Amino acid sequence: MRMLYGCALAAAVAVLVSFSAQAQDMGKAVAGGGISVAGWTGKIDETPENKGLALSDAKFAAEGKGFHITTGPAVTYWNTKNTASGNYTVKATFTEPKFMGLNTHPHPYGVMIAGNDLDTPNMSLLYCSAYGNGTFIVRGFGPASFSVSARRAEANPAIHKAEVGQPVTQDVALSVKGDKIECAVNGTVVGSYDKSAVVGAGKLKSTDGVYGLRFGHNTEATVVGFGMTKN
Repeated sequence: MRMLYGCALAAAVAVLVSFSAQAQDMGKAVAGGGISVAGWTGKIDETPENKGLALSDAKFAAEGKGFHITTGPAVTYWNTKNTASGNYTVKATFTEPKFMGLNTHPHPYGVMIAGNDLDTPNMSLLYCSAYGNGTFIVRGFGPASFSVSARRAEANPAIHKAEVGQPVTQDVALSVKGDKIECAVNGTVVGSYDKSAVVGAGKLKSTDGVYGLRFGHNTEATVVGFGMTKN
């Protein structure tokens, strides 16, 4: 009986380790990486997936009227000239040319707002990101990461889905409207939160600040229509 129990336990541990390894796949350096768009910079996450990687291991390039981004490490990009205050909406359209083309499971991309003390240990920001499997997530750094939506990605029928290797496009917007923060994907508000839930100790300094783009690791997408409008 002990032998059977021991075998079963070993098998369970092996499955758990395998699942954990898949869920936490390591970032892979992108050939020819770096930022080639004037005025832009970024910062990679200080996470196990990014161990041994640098900002130059992701690629941020101009393409047409937008950008072409390929990661490597999970990264946040911004241009310090892009700031917003009061009530506003930051939005962009993301096209993943091959869903899960660089990874074994869905990874997200989206917009970020309220960036303060960026590229310092006290960095704070908030982002809304979509996945090509029909889910989204809203999270922040303050400077430690914190969840605003559910801790895991949430499904919503407004978010487009794709088969592995097929293209998928998402319009992602993050808004400050009075005492509310709203995340919208493809024109539908998928998450609405009280501003008090994101501003305060260990969270955002303010909803005013720099806005930019947010990408998970091992992800590729083009970005068009990036910008901010006042509400």
